[in-house]
Amino acid sequence: MPELIPTDHHARIVWMGKVPQDRPNIRSEPITEAFATYAGFEGAYHAGLTRKSCVRVKSQHPEGTEIRNVRQFSIVSAEELAGIAADIGLDALDPVLMGASIVVEGIDDFTHIPPNARLQAENGTTIVIDMLNGPCNFPAREIEKESPGHGKAFKAAALGRRGVCAWVEREGALKVGDVLRLHIPGQRPWKHL
Repeated sequence: MPELIPTDHHARIVWMGKVPQDRPNIRSEPITEAFATYAGFEGAYHAGLTRKSCVRVKSQHPEGTEIRNVRQFSIVSAEELAGIAADIGLDALDPVLMGASIVVEGIDDFTHIPPNARLQAENGTTIVIDMLNGPCNFPAREIEKESPGHGKAFKAAALGRRGVCAWVEREGALKVGDVLRLHIPGQRPWKHL
């Protein structure tokens, strides 16, 4: 019996980007297509099979410990970006300022899809959702540079809407316009939550 259940929920890629390896900040550079290798997008700051642990996993690993890289991509939803923008008083929020890798539209409450879910393109390229991406100060700083007076409100507005971190399970090409089908784990929520 399959452990992952294909759903009728689909997302369309509406924007893609790559944070350069020699980045001076968190900003992505827009791209229209890329090949997703097992290490992520080639040349991206967050690419790699492993990475140094950071503050997000400090309860599990001392900072700087080599761990599996499940943060190859930052995927956000267009709907949630629009909500964040409205809450901080902007007409729109450029995903460049978020350091986003992929922006999708079409899946409600995107940030809270189950960890270990898959987003699979029609060509088979498959991305595994690790967990939600908590808001941080890096996007807030970039927003503040572009729209003074709005960046400080980002962390509160983005709580539960910053998207997810993800990694590549099956290599393949991705491009703006691709449709991704959501596959979810077939297990009930943990009863002790």
